[in-house]
Amino acid sequence: MKIGIPKEIKPAERRVAATPAGVKAMVDHGHQVLVQAGAGAGSGFGDDQFAGAGARLLDQAAEVWAEAEMILKVKEPIAPEFDYMRPGQVLFTYLHLAANRELTDRLLAKEIIGVAYETVQLADGTLPLLAPMSEVAGRLSVQVGAHCLEYPSGGMGILLSGVSGVRPARVTVIGGGVAGLAAAVVAVGMKARVSILDVNAARLRYIEDLLGDRLVTVMSNPANIEAECLKSHLVIGSVLIPGAKAPKLISRELVRGMIPGSAIVDIAVDQGGCAETTRPTTHAKPTYVEESVVHYAVTNMPGAVPRTSTIALTNVTLAYALAMASKGWRRAMAEDPALAKGLNLHRGELVCPPVAEAFGLACQAINL
Repeated sequence: MKIGIPKEIKPAERRVAATPAGVKAMVDHGHQVLVQAGAGAGSGFGDDQFAGAGARLLDQAAEVWAEAEMILKVKEPIAPEFDYMRPGQVLFTYLHLAANRELTDRLLAKEIIGVAYETVQLADGTLPLLAPMSEVAGRLSVQVGAHCLEYPSGGMGILLSGVSGVRPARVTVIGGGVAGLAAAVVAVGMKARVSILDVNAARLRYIEDLLGDRLVTVMSNPANIEAECLKSHLVIGSVLIPGAKAPKLISRELVRGMIPGSAIVDIAVDQGGCAETTRPTTHAKPTYVEESVVHYAVTNMPGAVPRTSTIALTNVTLAYALAMASKGWRRAMAEDPALAKGLNLHRGELVCPPVAEAFGLACQAINL
């Protein structure tokens, strides 16, 4: 199969869909890999490394899209990438369609085969292609949250860890999944006073066993969310419903009641965000202040650490990409139910129930 890796063009996105080592693995399996020149520069991978791995370098993105049967990307396509697509072409990337009706409609019109990293799901409910980026975002959320609390960022001027004789900040993490646990681990390591909420009692028990008395686990419900947010200096939203729009757990009224100069880092922004006051931001302008609370809602948080993120992403996507390239996407999905759940779009039809539900659209069943 001809596999294309174009350069990412979303603002401040410096990741690339595969490392040179990943490209070599595809070439070794007999596939042709087309890489746009400069695609890996932001992650520290030069054109010579991709060429040495066996890739064919092309100057323009249009050339990559025109030749490739399957396109590997990191983020959802934006203009002018829509013009490059053709019916039946496989697009394997993060799509996050439930939070973007316009993108959904554009991709349906192009009649592509859209396979979303974030909805590939194992039998135990875990999301193997979302997990590494969730872990990056979770760990990064505490780092950027600490910066948001600094006075120059609009925060109240509090040091997350505190110092001798001064209490540390209170941190609340809503959602105990991969991102939430990663955030809690870093916040605990920075000596903050941490609470983590989740709807799954077994998950809270696991987190408590893991971190002991260094944090407090709390069952997630509206009353507890309100109580924790009102007394916190930093709130990290990390809720996730696979493929669906994030629930709005933090109302505007609740934000209004939070400590002035506190901060919200909404990791769930890719799926619409879990706070009513959330609106997407970029790495160039990552924060804004609303209701006297600093908000950080960058839609591609792992893009801030592109080299780490690219390596971590390739580690998990490569096997699925190879399966589709070697067997064809339909047979690969027929043999792997986890990969089949990644199928969101099929030649103009929406085939992912959570996305269809988000927009009130019909969802078609596909026989693999």
